[in-house]
Amino acid sequence: MKLLQKILNSVLPPRCILCGKILHEEEGLCPECFNEINFISRPYCAACGRPFPEASSDDGLLCPSCVKGGNYPFRMCRSAFHYDDASKNLVLGLKFLDKTENAGVLARFLYQAGRDIWKEGADLLLPVPLHYTRLIKRRYNQSALLAGELEKLVVIPVDYGSVVRHKKTRPQVEFSGHERIQNVKGAFRVRHPERISGRRIVLIDDVMTTGSTLKECALVLQKAGAASVDALTVARVC
Repeated sequence: MKLLQKILNSVLPPRCILCGKILHEEEGLCPECFNEINFISRPYCAACGRPFPEASSDDGLLCPSCVKGGNYPFRMCRSAFHYDDASKNLVLGLKFLDKTENAGVLARFLYQAGRDIWKEGADLLLPVPLHYTRLIKRRYNQSALLAGELEKLVVIPVDYGSVVRHKKTRPQVEFSGHERIQNVKGAFRVRHPERISGRRIVLIDDVMTTGSTLKECALVLQKAGAASVDALTVARVC
């Protein structure tokens, strides 16, 4: 297989998935594009993963929102990088432009971003589902592709069918603030609670903006008896 891969690379050399530059190895990104990505690293909130100013220490500290508590359904949230001008084409290419090859590269970033989650333990990866009408239109669920690639790295199974998005909602990008919460309220249903009960679930999605979609999905998992729910996304709006 290694010989076959070398032959293929000599004919069709790997290219940077952002700028198209030819790469010597299959890293996915050239050094220049990689250095443009604003990866999220410590210090960050121990619960929601929101980055702190660099001068701060994050030794188990919580951000003001997490200190207030409230109806917070996650054990922890983590993201690989900031969603900004440097990174958005990576995500949008996978989500809307059929660049499914981006999923393998982004899954490697998810693996690194989720190291706190893997340390605490997880039983199932669960991609945030699409409504069937949107799945038919798009032809694939980008979150499911990410989860499938991540499964190969963490050796944790993916559950593709226990949660369904039974309510057709408008795209979250059309809303802001409280409207996003109302848009996805009641959108998810657990179809197989016996697969969820007592399990440590990791929700997989592409971008966290306000977190409304992830929270709504996590709440139905909690009601179904999940032992814990974490959220792991490629990018987040900080």
